[in-house]
Amino acid sequence: MKFAFLIMGPFDRAEDHAAIHGGSAQIVGVSSVEEACRAAEDLLAQGVGCIELCGAFGPEGARAVIAATGNRIPVGYVAHLPEQNAVYRAAFPE
Repeated sequence: MKFAFLIMGPFDRAEDHAAIHGGSAQIVGVSSVEEACRAAEDLLAQGVGCIELCGAFGPEGARAVIAATGNRIPVGYVAHLPEQNAVYRAAFPE
């Protein structure tokens, strides 16, 4: 199965992407949820069967990507344990 991981930040999807294992695992940088939805549609068309999202997407961003894929493939997002809330706030201030 092909797999993709989308990360959100100051990225340009055309430039900020990589693949390993003959393209079966990909990482794609996107700048917004809207761009992630377009990327997810493209990845689905390329045969990607599972997408994981960085924690910046949160539940609503994950729902948007799920909708963009028509809920045809698994889409998850990274979360952390509550014990690390302070560490995450320090590393990723809003």
